[in-house]
Amino acid sequence: VLFLQIVHILNMTSAKIVSFLLHPEESLHSLQNRIEFETGISTGNQELLLETGICLDPRKPASQCVIDGVRGWDSYMVYLFDKGKTVYDGPFASRSLSDCVNYIVQDSKIQLPIPQLRKVWAEAVQYVIGLKEDYGRLFQGQRAAMLSLLRYNANLIKMKNNMVSASQQLKAKLEFFHQSIRLDLERYSDQMAYGISSEKMLKAWKEMEEKASQCAQAEDIGHLDEQIMALHTEIVELQKSPYARRQGEVMESLEQRAIDLYKQLKTRPPDHAYSDSTDMVKIIVQTVQSQDRVLKELFGHLSKLLGCKQKIIDLLPKIEVALNNIKEADNSVMQMQGKRQREIWHLLKIACTQSSSRSLVSSSLEGTASTATSTWLPQSSSGNVPYPLSSMATPEDGESFTQLIEENLNYLELFSSILQEARQEQSNSMAVS
Repeated sequence: VLFLQIVHILNMTSAKIVSFLLHPEESLHSLQNRIEFETGISTGNQELLLETGICLDPRKPASQCVIDGVRGWDSYMVYLFDKGKTVYDGPFASRSLSDCVNYIVQDSKIQLPIPQLRKVWAEAVQYVIGLKEDYGRLFQGQRAAMLSLLRYNANLIKMKNNMVSASQQLKAKLEFFHQSIRLDLERYSDQMAYGISSEKMLKAWKEMEEKASQCAQAEDIGHLDEQIMALHTEIVELQKSPYARRQGEVMESLEQRAIDLYKQLKTRPPDHAYSDSTDMVKIIVQTVQSQDRVLKELFGHLSKLLGCKQKIIDLLPKIEVALNNIKEADNSVMQMQGKRQREIWHLLKIACTQSSSRSLVSSSLEGTASTATSTWLPQSSSGNVPYPLSSMATPEDGESFTQLIEENLNYLELFSSILQEARQEQSNSMAVS
């Protein structure tokens, strides 16, 4: 018997305790099926909390409900909540009176012998103590719900901080991207007239700018932040509420009065004296009324706790979605930034290739036409020979690419005429021979 494991479950929806003998290596799911049979709460809606507010782990055996401690396992309680409801309709009916106590409550002025009265009052004292203990257990259940709410809130704060941090990073990247692409478009427009142009690339850049504007919607988490802040305020108010603290002082004083009254009765001699139970019945009635009041406050506060917890549960998926949207937008911005940089380097490659081609043409013209320059090259207006390609001004010297290409074409035409005349002289000399 000493090695048996028994778990006591306090059903917070009915304020009743159900106890189960745990089988060796029994799973938590098996225990939940037994709880469903006893309470009517489906396994999917069951939330089993320890006093610390930790929810039982479904991967561990049911023996996790029984924790050895100073008080011993027989007084340890697990608190059962129904996740399908957030409003608890307490207070519930007080524990039933025994026949003897009910007898004096019905007629408190009835005279009973002192020995018999001692037995009745002993049960009455036990009843008052039981009412106070019932409230204490329910308060512990409320406290477990509060600790569970704070755990959920800590997780919410962590996710909110991650969301805000990701949103700020996305905002910074978008600002950098917008400034970069605006500068690129301005510089691209400036060089289109004399440099490299690509309508396809220009269209792609403008589409990137529009897409980046759409990505900015992902960083808008203001509505979620407002909901979270309002929820934080509500939770803080619940923590400050007097109903979050034990309200059983009146019941404790009534308990002490009942004990003192019983002690006074024990000192009376057990002779043929008789006495009524008016004073004890008053204490019983006051204790029942006090319990009704504190339980009403307790369950009202508990309903608010569970309501806040449900709000957090509803918010968590929304924050997950917002985080995923921010990550997708962040990846999209980085991909567009990388693509644009690759295109810029591709433009640079094309420009370098064209520059190399011009240098090769310039060198070829210098080697071929050097001997005939004085005869065939036309004189400039100042009497000087035009510059060869290698010494022509480049766009870096302030000239445009268009002017450079026109000068290249003029030299190519001149070089072609020189070659034609050279071929004609060769033909004439061969004919004479």
